[in-house]
Amino acid sequence: MKKADLEKLKGLTIDSRMKHSGTPGRFGAEASASASRREQRERERALGLVPFAVKLDGELVAQLRQRAVDRGEELGQVVAELLRKGLAQ
Repeated sequence: MKKADLEKLKGLTIDSRMKHSGTPGRFGAEASASASRREQRERERALGLVPFAVKLDGELVAQLRQRAVDRGEELGQVVAELLRKGLAQ
């Protein structure tokens, strides 16, 4: 097979993938998800919650997640409780 034929076949493959791919989420059903996220952020602000991103060791995060699962609480609640205990000492 000639190089030109291989390139043409690659182009047809790419074109086929593009035609058969679904509608991106930002235009489909997920378009309304941003509104709900916005509403959730507003509810959290009303509760006085502030986003707080940190980088932690993976093993520590696994322990935190496991503790949250064991207690049946959200991860943020567990972290907040541990921080309060640590700062109180």
